[in-house]
Amino acid sequence: MSIVMEGQNPSPSAELFVPASFDRAKADEIDRPVVGYWREAWRQFRRNRMALAGLIVLVLMGIMAIIGPHLNGFDYRTQDLYNMYAPPSAEHWLGTDVLGRDVFTRLWYGARISLLIGIFSAALDLLIGAVYGGISGYFGGTVDDVMMRIVDILYGIPYLLIVILLMVVMGPGFWTIILAMGLTGWVGMARLVRGQVLQLREYEYALAARALGASHWRILFRHLLPNSLGVILVNVTLTIPGAIFGEAFLSFIGLGIPDPMASLGTMVNSGYQVMQAFPLQLIVPAIALSLIMLGFNFVGDGLRDALDPRLRK
Repeated sequence: MSIVMEGQNPSPSAELFVPASFDRAKADEIDRPVVGYWREAWRQFRRNRMALAGLIVLVLMGIMAIIGPHLNGFDYRTQDLYNMYAPPSAEHWLGTDVLGRDVFTRLWYGARISLLIGIFSAALDLLIGAVYGGISGYFGGTVDDVMMRIVDILYGIPYLLIVILLMVVMGPGFWTIILAMGLTGWVGMARLVRGQVLQLREYEYALAARALGASHWRILFRHLLPNSLGVILVNVTLTIPGAIFGEAFLSFIGLGIPDPMASLGTMVNSGYQVMQAFPLQLIVPAIALSLIMLGFNFVGDGLRDALDPRLRK
């Protein structure tokens, strides 16, 4: 008979030691659900508060650009010369401009035009730059040298000169600005995609596809360019605010959207001329333009951190 002394633990019995069950068939199973690349990127993006705030701002600005010009019943072209520079009121929520046009309606119509110019210019840059840079980087050699020298020549031409030439040939307008930006804006995208393809074409999956007899175009468009999509998306989100600012600059110097159309650049130009007497004419479009620029830049930074595995936390 064993005596347990005070302050001592009793010796464990064999009944306390039960072997754990072990199923060899389930030993290699992964209990955690599989998370895809884009789902993980979205999870990382949501953790970036500034990027998420930028996305919310852009969504709200996009919604207002669609429905804003129809909220108070005024047309952006309607003039009222007896009601020039009216202060904000129940009828004109942000007042009127030099021709008595409703500032609220023109603000959101101008935001629509600026956003469309930025999106279309970025899409044109993506279409031309990705294909051009991908072909240059994949084939390399003489093809790469010739194509990159063309890019260097285009990169050295001021896009303002191209805008002026197109204004003379086509006249000022919405599509003229997009075409002018697209003719020179894609060179940056081409250089970026070329660098990515030069690196990716030496990876194992590209070599395996080539060994299995896949054509050059299949390897380029099915393997290399899709694997460069993260970098391309980041560059596109940073290209859009650049195009919007370019349009604002052209409108500010009188080479942008003609009257009676409106853009944020034309409104800033009009407000700048009377900013001392009527500062609201400048403050309102400047704030809208700043929010759009900051929103795209924050989203671009968030996508860069989320899509690059080396920058994930």
